[in-house]
Amino acid sequence: MRMYLISDNTDTLTGMRLAGVDGVIANEKETLEKALNEVLKDKNIGIILLTEALGKKYPELVKTVRTEHKKPLLIEIPDRHGTGRRPDFITAYVNDAIGLKL
Repeated sequence: MRMYLISDNTDTLTGMRLAGVDGVIANEKETLEKALNEVLKDKNIGIILLTEALGKKYPELVKTVRTEHKKPLLIEIPDRHGTGRRPDFITAYVNDAIGLKL
């Protein structure tokens, strides 16, 4: 199975291509929808990497892919500007999941 990147900037795409991951730039909703539809048709792709900026900009598309398709797995990744998550997001996630404060 392969990974495929849908990015909002060329720097992330270039870095991932150097690592052997194909991808596309999507700056608008229509471009993102088209890219997602193409990727969902390709049964060789097991993981879709999506930059966090696109995920925040178009959460409805991310939710649709995650709820209506078992494969591929959609993962939001930080881009060259860093992550939009809190510094303690892993601890907060664990606290919410098990109900204990660490």
